Amino acid sequence: MKKGGEGCGPAASSVMIDMILTYDFMQRALIAGLVIGIISPMVGLFLVVRRLSLIADALAHVTLSGVAAGLLLQKQFPAFQTFNPMISGMMFSLTASVFVERLRQWYRSYQELAIPVILSGGIGLGVVLISAADGFSVDVAGYLFGSILAVSPSEIGAIIGAGVLVVAVILLFYKELFALSFDEESAMFAGIPRRSINILFGLVVALVITASIRVVGILLVSGLITLPVAAAMQLASGFKKTLFLSILFAQVSVFCGLAAAFYLDWASGGTIVLVSVLILLVVGGGKRLIRRVLRSGNGVRRRDAS
Repeated sequence: MKKGGEGCGPAASSVMIDMILTYDFMQRALIAGLVIGIISPMVGLFLVVRRLSLIADALAHVTLSGVAAGLLLQKQFPAFQTFNPMISGMMFSLTASVFVERLRQWYRSYQELAIPVILSGGIGLGVVLISAADGFSVDVAGYLFGSILAVSPSEIGAIIGAGVLVVAVILLFYKELFALSFDEESAMFAGIPRRSINILFGLVVALVITASIRVVGILLVSGLITLPVAAAMQLASGFKKTLFLSILFAQVSVFCGLAAAFYLDWASGGTIVLVSVLILLVVGGGKRLIRRVLRSGNGVRRRDAS
């Protein structure tokens, strides 16, 4: 990677466009990042409103177990040499999303217990599978921390397909998801099939996590799902405004993160998440600074009037 300038100013944006036009891997990286930058905050906002944002971490660690299982198959069985570990990772994640909803039904008064149960199980199984197939630590690292600059054309197709499916499901069931996110009991009385919609949404979350792993990695995937939402909630008041603003922040994070990673030779996934953190700090700090300035100005005017 090149080193030199940094930031997201006009000069950096111009060079970033030149890189996109010049390098195929940058084109694929940007497409993958922008797609994930749309679907991650879309599901993230519903998770945050439901106070279930940690489900992203739980399903991500289950996905690690699936990836480890796929890598183990590659190592132990010649017939699986060309097997894509992301397939087994997705299968594990989708299965775990169904179990999350089942556990929430078992513990109706303590539904948050479903998250640590799935999280612990995912980590434990992942550690066992990794230790059972010693020797593919480099491959595992790529899934743990992301490798957006190494996204293949076939993976781009899968990410775009997942993005289209996620957006379609959320738009089609937007009213049901909105109602269940704010008041499940009232939604049930209104005739909304709570269990079916929750299972469907869990499958969508699992799909988003699986698609996002190549961009930011298993350890950082929850950051791209929740951080843009957290920043947007500092500014927007309505649900739709928060949704659109969180998508905007995610897109800025991806674009600036890729540019900074290219210039500074940093890990792209970690850089994207750090940009998201920076946006959150700037938005939150700026909002509080403006409030202080306005309060001090009002205080001065009151003293002058008296």
